[in-house]
Amino acid sequence: MIVGFSTIPEEAKIWVFPSNRKFYPQEVDEISKKIETFLQNWKSDRNDVECSFLIKHDRFIIIAADDTEHALSLDTHDALTTLILELEKQYNIVLMDKINVCYKQGDFVQYKDLIEFKKLIKSKAVSDKTIVFNNMITVKEELRYNWEINIMESWLGRLVK
Repeated sequence: MIVGFSTIPEEAKIWVFPSNRKFYPQEVDEISKKIETFLQNWKSDRNDVECSFLIKHDRFIIIAADDTEHALSLDTHDALTTLILELEKQYNIVLMDKINVCYKQGDFVQYKDLIEFKKLIKSKAVSDKTIVFNNMITVKEELRYNWEINIMESWLGRLVK
């Protein structure tokens, strides 16, 4: 059952799926419709899941599910994974790889594999002031406080000299 994103509790489960490329405008609408259809029917042990989603920066799919009263079943997690894998295949994108790096470059969000990102650090194209996205967050509250962070606050900070 889809609810407003703001009504999902701060301690609820969240998943961030970064895309390896920006979504085209028509894809944002299509992807949103596919996610809405999925979430309207998403269940955990035959119970509706109160959930919501956002698409941020035309690159991140963020799904939140209220698991504060009832833990989400393994089947619930599997169904979400299946949806994300289907989106990857249909749109020829990568969403499940959370090791690669998303970072801000001015007003733009960039996506680089770790090897390329290390080269950017070495060439000083990325500095200790760079904002990176922590796509490993797991609760909604972290979206506000721990998602867009300075590189030095992330595990990537140890690569910056």
